Amino acid sequence: MSTTAFGTANEDNAHLSKSDSKAVRRRSLALLASLIRPVRLRFWFTIATVVLSQAARVAGPALIAFGIDHAQPALRAGDNLPLVMTGVAYLAAALATAGLTALYVTSTARLSQAMLLDLRLRVFRHTQRLSLEFHEKYTSGRIIARQTSDLEALRELLDSGVSSLASGLLFMFFTAVTVFALDWRSGLIVLAAGVPMFFLARWYQKHSQIAFRESRVVSARLIVHFVETMTGIRAVKAFRKERDNASEYGELAEEYRKATVRSINLNGVFQPGLVLTGNVCVAAVLLFGGFRVLSGDLAVGVLLALMLSTKRFFQPVDQMAMFYNSFQSAQAALEKVSGLLEEVPTVRPPRNAVDLRDADGTVEFKDVEFRYGSGPLVIPRLNLSIPAGQTVALVGKTGAGKSTLAKLIARFYDVTSGSVTLDGVDLRQLGTGDLRRNIVMVTQEAFLFSGSVADNIALGRPDASREEIEAAAKAVGAHEFISELPEGYDTDVNKRGGRVSSGQRQLISFARAFLARPAVLILDEATSSLDIPSERLVQSGLARLLRGTAHDGGATGGAGTAAGGRSAARTALIIAHRLSTVETADRVLVVHDGRVVEDGTPEELIGGGGRFARLHGAWKDSLV
Repeated sequence: MSTTAFGTANEDNAHLSKSDSKAVRRRSLALLASLIRPVRLRFWFTIATVVLSQAARVAGPALIAFGIDHAQPALRAGDNLPLVMTGVAYLAAALATAGLTALYVTSTARLSQAMLLDLRLRVFRHTQRLSLEFHEKYTSGRIIARQTSDLEALRELLDSGVSSLASGLLFMFFTAVTVFALDWRSGLIVLAAGVPMFFLARWYQKHSQIAFRESRVVSARLIVHFVETMTGIRAVKAFRKERDNASEYGELAEEYRKATVRSINLNGVFQPGLVLTGNVCVAAVLLFGGFRVLSGDLAVGVLLALMLSTKRFFQPVDQMAMFYNSFQSAQAALEKVSGLLEEVPTVRPPRNAVDLRDADGTVEFKDVEFRYGSGPLVIPRLNLSIPAGQTVALVGKTGAGKSTLAKLIARFYDVTSGSVTLDGVDLRQLGTGDLRRNIVMVTQEAFLFSGSVADNIALGRPDASREEIEAAAKAVGAHEFISELPEGYDTDVNKRGGRVSSGQRQLISFARAFLARPAVLILDEATSSLDIPSERLVQSGLARLLRGTAHDGGATGGAGTAAGGRSAARTALIIAHRLSTVETADRVLVVHDGRVVEDGTPEELIGGGGRFARLHGAWKDSLV
């Protein structure tokens, strides 16, 4: 389990305790602060423009009051200067409001896009850095939800929501100040109206926070279900699961509808309540001010300004209520994203890495024990040495621990105790670049990225020439079918006409691994997708490559010498249920319950009458 308490563990928990909610809010605010820090100058500039624009906006009623109560009497007395000055001031305030509003709107857009770009890149980079353990627990659909719907909610808030909320609050504040400046008694009425507004806002905040958090959770589940269905569409159609999947998706969609309706119902109480409070306040100011005008205690112009200011005081409320929904949705999204970013890799690069650019390939397990998380012990104490250049086959029943041993050598996981070393150096002391350069793993899930066949092969060594790419393909028997593709090595594997079979994808992934020239090559069920002719081609290329007899200038770079003096033969770890693959091995390790129970050459173990002999006999019978 990751060190964070809320990222994965509470991902689907919409109801958090008070202490947990406070911690989540602190975490979200810390993320927001870290996004603002690089653009703090623009942030403060935007705040300044918002403040000035709202200050200019509220000047209108006060100028009208001055014009009625002072400029008009002066005009009757023959002095038109006060009225002209009032008109010029009103026009200047209007122009300043328009200009400053345009300025803060564009500045807010630039600020929000800069913050979103930073966050989007941060989420992607952090997700890539997280260990395999995290990705095996955290579904791809939930990660997609973080990158799509959650960031979209944040975009809506940052693009317009924050500026609208901020400008609305500032406008209300400056308007209240104006009302107090004109008549403090009327200001008290406006202030009194803020009491029910405050309690109504607090009620809405409390309930809408829960509703929007539930909405984000259900939204993520919808995305997860959709992604899994589309990813596994072949299995869905093969087992006729369309109706069941549609039913499950319908239930999730109904949950999402209910969560959205709950949010709308809350807003249906909140927004009319605010409007009602505003109208009652305007009526109270009108009634109170009207009697004072009749008694001569209040000027007509001031009453008009008070009415305009009070009515304008509540104008942003509708807009703020609408954007408060965006705020709550974005707050829930920010909690999810900050939880993802707080996840800590369980496999971390060392602070002071040991330099091992070109290893020989000697692998050793020293008193190794391993368990997944806090689960039971999967690998009991194990001591094992694999000399450089040796080809070792791992065999055993499903679940025996073969792939776990391979993952430990590739350092997808760190051992619980003991150490795994390469050329005597603990894998935990190797830098990521040296580790991935020296140890390459090919799994049965042969994944091809968007792009050409050549690009996919060059993933193993991006600086490789076209000749080296083709030589690697020839070494594994992939050159012939690649040449027959519409554009050969330049064919886009994801476009029409560029589709390749599962066996061909595996051959391309083989060429990719061979081109990387690793000291240790791990093949985890890597021939499972190949037919018999393709498997024989791969075994032939594998034998040539591992023994250093590949063509000069090929995937090994001239029998490996071009890779910086590395010996031609390399260490290979082969995990396979097809025992035909094992025939190329120098040594066979039979794994049972995480222990190596048999160790020897294929011939020795076949003649020994043990587990491998029985597996080999069963395999022979299956061929017959």
